[in-house]
Amino acid sequence: MTTELQTIRDYLRYAVSQFRAAKLVHGHGTTSVVDEAAFLILETLHLPVEDINPWAEARLTDPEKQAVLDIIAKRISTRKPAAYLVNKTYMHGVPFYVDERVIVPRSFIGDFLVNGMLGPDGDVIVEAENVSSVLDLCTGSACLAILASNFFPSAQIDATDLSGDALEVARINLKNHDVEDHITLHQGDLFEPLKGKKYDLILANPPYVAKAETEAFPPEYKAEPLMAHISGDDGLDIVRRILKDVKKHLTPGGVLICEIGTGRHIIDAEYPKLDLVWLDTEQSHGEVFLLRN
Repeated sequence: MTTELQTIRDYLRYAVSQFRAAKLVHGHGTTSVVDEAAFLILETLHLPVEDINPWAEARLTDPEKQAVLDIIAKRISTRKPAAYLVNKTYMHGVPFYVDERVIVPRSFIGDFLVNGMLGPDGDVIVEAENVSSVLDLCTGSACLAILASNFFPSAQIDATDLSGDALEVARINLKNHDVEDHITLHQGDLFEPLKGKKYDLILANPPYVAKAETEAFPPEYKAEPLMAHISGDDGLDIVRRILKDVKKHLTPGGVLICEIGTGRHIIDAEYPKLDLVWLDTEQSHGEVFLLRN
């Protein structure tokens, strides 16, 4: 095999063929078989992941060839998300450490934190100078809290999670991004560890998958912590709990931005009096809402 495959392009083609034959499922930082194959190859070779084309015709050394073949085989044999195999994922080009203690981060809320907090109509959702306090609920690996720290450099940020294991991963990312003085982690159930504090902005990407859907997960999704996915029979139990208490934790004029998956019709029907603003992105429609206090 290492005699026949010489260049990065050869290994990319081989990986795509092998992944397709194995019927792997994608969606953990990459959304297609080609993107995932490129990601794994470039990470394994310690090359920039933004674009494989500058390296496509590069020939590999024998140890590099074996390392790439090993990671391709491992992805197929374990059916773990690629991010777990290399302990890294990216959100909008920002790298984060991940392992099996956290869900592989992906959130449409990140789009707003890197595009100047612009809504779909081009209006600014939240003015950075008006935000001195931010809360990231269900922080997981702390990716949204860290992106928020970049956009709101003057804000003090709290981040909560029920999982102590997830917070251990979050601490790794805070250290890697040198924001340990900017972000404070709290273990506990939603608002419980915050003792009544109020925030100008609350970000929430809670578990929002229905129980029946988690039972039908492919192996890649089953490799992630179940508590990071499941939220009752319709997937919205935790979202309901957030809506029940959120206004007690928002400053006057404060904003909640919450991701809920595909349950907009349920939320609209249950909360007709809430003035929810639905924020679409290039990849999502009706999966993120904004609520002003």
